Amino acid sequence: MESEREALLQFSSQFCEELSNDDEGLKREILAHAGNRWSLGVLHILGTNGPLRYGELRRYLTGVTQRMLTRTLRHLERDGLISRYDYEEKLRRVVYAITDMGKEMLLRMLPLWSWIITSANYFRETRAKYDSD
Repeated sequence: MESEREALLQFSSQFCEELSNDDEGLKREILAHAGNRWSLGVLHILGTNGPLRYGELRRYLTGVTQRMLTRTLRHLERDGLISRYDYEEKLRRVVYAITDMGKEMLLRMLPLWSWIITSANYFRETRAKYDSD
């Protein structure tokens, strides 16, 4: 088990190098979606509820501002994680949906979420210990 971990850590250095060598920052920007509360929220909501309009999305995301939701939707659409369809009707109707790549990202996040949930008590204990010192 320990040798497996060591091998994976060595292998991970190649990923870190590749992320650092990215002049455009593309890989880091995509990775930033994984750590962004609103991006993950939008992906999760669209992935579990299907296509939704802006107002419907906003109701699901407690605390998000209009500006932040608009910005998040634009970034996710730009990176192909969601799609935007404008019905071009007189009364404007725009619907957002998760793409296959967005679903892929969501599915790849599940092991990390699972690890965080199952490790929550460990983090609480270490924080309490640190804060009491």
